[in-house]
Amino acid sequence: MAIITLTTDLGDKDIYLAALKGSILKLLPDVNIVDITNSVSTFNIQQAAFILKNSYHYFPDNTVHLIGIDTVYNSFTKYLAIYYKNHFFVGADNGIFSLMFDDEPEEVYEINIMQDLKFLHFPLADIFVKAACHLANGGRIDEIGLRISGIEKKMNLQPVVERNLIKGAVIYIDSFQNVITNITKEFFNTIQQGRRFTLYFKRNETINHLSWHYNEVPEGEKLCLFGISDHLEIAINKGNASGLLGLNLGDSVIIEFE
Repeated sequence: MAIITLTTDLGDKDIYLAALKGSILKLLPDVNIVDITNSVSTFNIQQAAFILKNSYHYFPDNTVHLIGIDTVYNSFTKYLAIYYKNHFFVGADNGIFSLMFDDEPEEVYEINIMQDLKFLHFPLADIFVKAACHLANGGRIDEIGLRISGIEKKMNLQPVVERNLIKGAVIYIDSFQNVITNITKEFFNTIQQGRRFTLYFKRNETINHLSWHYNEVPEGEKLCLFGISDHLEIAINKGNASGLLGLNLGDSVIIEFE
């Protein structure tokens, strides 16, 4: 069965998500629509990129991922269909793809499907749906657009190494209030080289041990671990790490190695 995933900022209280799903089912009644999330903060492409980057690869090859973030029509933004690591992506060329992908995608096409004027304010339910359904139904990507060579670039905030320190930052807070940093497991291991460490963050809090799972410490105690995204997380076992530790998006964290 064909799969189309949705990653949007539409929420679930208005008509927009229903209009989007109905438009898909009208064109492809047997498709399996999977919500990755429709609760991205409004226009927050960094948040959407983090979620989709760390979830799309769990889906079967040739899944179509429809991205509904900052898609309102303007004369400057292209709409793209992309093939990357055996998956299809349909979204606006607003920088989100450069935040998601670790390297250049194999195929990038600017979608040239004609805009239906009654959907001018909501191309997500028109151009995006037609492109996604075409791909999910086995259509060729070159039939819905013109091949182009590049995508809009935006930069993720990167950790910095200074002598025996890694300086990182909080880039995501999940629904459990776990605090996720921009320090990946690969980056940490490369710099650590087996040395002991101390993680410093707000309010002079420290952690000097990596946990394998959240229940490794008593309830209410803080810990750090590499979670499912392979990014360093600061958490409290069955507690609200962001609120209790005062950690918010953009806050600094420092790892010092001995």
